Amino acid sequence: MWRKHSETAREPTIVRVSPERPPHNFKQTRVASIGKTVHIKGQLSGSEDLTIDGVLEGRIEVPDYALTIGPNADIKADIVARVVTIFGSVVGNVIGRDKVEIRRPGSLRGNLKGAHVAIQEGAHFCGKVEMKRRQ
Repeated sequence: MWRKHSETAREPTIVRVSPERPPHNFKQTRVASIGKTVHIKGQLSGSEDLTIDGVLEGRIEVPDYALTIGPNADIKADIVARVVTIFGSVVGNVIGRDKVEIRRPGSLRGNLKGAHVAIQEGAHFCGKVEMKRRQ
């Protein structure tokens, strides 16, 4: 019930971060998201990680970033990204510079090219695979 002087509760540490300059160990991750009610026809490109859960017909280019195709996505496009993870439906050729993953219940109908390729049991793939080492 009564604490001795040596067992006093510690005060919480408060860290103040200036909005102009984040701390040295702070990593800011930007991820753009396209929801399941969005329909796009044309070319989509960007300079940040991207998640698509809607409908897209055309081309997707985020060559230095990660692209996630959500479970509700219906994509008819050629794709170029650093890492591509597919949970939805893709019809088109996929180039993943570092890695291409097709996860259950995802499907890819088209050719894929990447340094590493992973297809989870229960996922669907129809096409050719070309694995190249990253230079």
